[in-house]
Amino acid sequence: MKSKNEWKGSAKKVKTNMRWVIIGLIALATVINYIDRSALAMMWPDIAKDLDLTKADYALILNIFMVAYALGQSFSGKIFDKVGTRFGYVISIGIWSISSFCHSFVRGIFGFGFLRSTLGFGEAGNWPGAVKSNAEWFPIKERAFAQGLFNAGASLGAVVAPLLIAYLWAAFGWRTTFMFVGSFGMLWILPWILINKGNPKNHPWVNEAECEYIKSGQSEEDNDENSKAMSLKEILSHRACWAVLASRFFFEPIWWLFVGWMPIYLADTYGFNVKEIGMFAWVPYVGAALGSIVGGYYSGLLLKQGKTVNYARKKTIIIGGAIMFLGLVATILFAKTPEVFVAIVAFVLFGFQFAIGNVQTIPSDLLAGKSVGSLAGLGGTVGVLSVVLMNFLVAKISSVSYTPVFILIAVLVPLGVGSIFLLAKNLKPVEKN
Repeated sequence: MKSKNEWKGSAKKVKTNMRWVIIGLIALATVINYIDRSALAMMWPDIAKDLDLTKADYALILNIFMVAYALGQSFSGKIFDKVGTRFGYVISIGIWSISSFCHSFVRGIFGFGFLRSTLGFGEAGNWPGAVKSNAEWFPIKERAFAQGLFNAGASLGAVVAPLLIAYLWAAFGWRTTFMFVGSFGMLWILPWILINKGNPKNHPWVNEAECEYIKSGQSEEDNDENSKAMSLKEILSHRACWAVLASRFFFEPIWWLFVGWMPIYLADTYGFNVKEIGMFAWVPYVGAALGSIVGGYYSGLLLKQGKTVNYARKKTIIIGGAIMFLGLVATILFAKTPEVFVAIVAFVLFGFQFAIGNVQTIPSDLLAGKSVGSLAGLGGTVGVLSVVLMNFLVAKISSVSYTPVFILIAVLVPLGVGSIFLLAKNLKPVEKN
């Protein structure tokens, strides 16, 4: 029979799994994030009728959100590097949840403009926060899979949002629906504060085995609490860091085209109302959720097989890019019915999430410590700026036809993949100047 000390020794060898609980909570926050941001697009036909607003008004409101989202990415990246992921998330989700709730009191375009700006600014923190948290909590070989789980939260949120919002809208109307969805984030803060008590080294629920496992798969700077963050000028002095910015610039409009405009497309093309949009709009995000998990798993599998980070990331991005491109071409040639359209978009978004989780992981491959959030946030800002340009074009082009929009988006895919190969010859940690 084992003695008390022997039992204690055995327990230390079996590592805890707190890192998966942390990424699970962040994935849940991302589900809430997408419910909040999707509510306006989902209920826009009803809101526009009530408040006498137009498609041009929608494009303006959407771009106000995107500009605030772009600025929030860079700003929140710095905030997360400064205050840490625990309190960074409280600030971020607190701002966006209050903003979402207050949508219920809006009377016109100016109210929507203001609240969409604060919503976008708050929601932006979710992405650099997740990248930074994954750098803290996961060894390099598990980071792409962790990022995939996080991105699956975005896809799951996009699956849940149409069904949930359509139900709430039918039962209570659009104003009360905003009250419901705005409350979810505030409820999330409590378990986050109670469970996330600090980084792995200082967390009372992380045992020595898990802490050592995480530490052994990270760089020295990841584990150096006294390391200094690189300045923006120093980050941009490295060519490989520009690969993150360029790829995000080309890839982001692909995702946001469907997030921001698919409900409008379904209403314009097939005459759908809010309830009918809810019946169809969730389908593509099932493909996106699968792509997030499979892409992260595949990249991690290559690393476990002994492949380099450079090989694993780039091969996964190429495969995802090929799937995206073929799917976007198919939307032009074969999407004649709503059923076929949403099935093809599911294929496109599977490819997008298969690739983008690895693109978003690159900042933690190149940098470490207090610089990861800064590069991740800057990449998000650059990506969102291209989305703003796309929204203006879609508002004008779609009044005639959506086909040129799909052609334009398809062209962006090889540009996004090519920028990774052109600017980052070898994905490996950069040296500080």
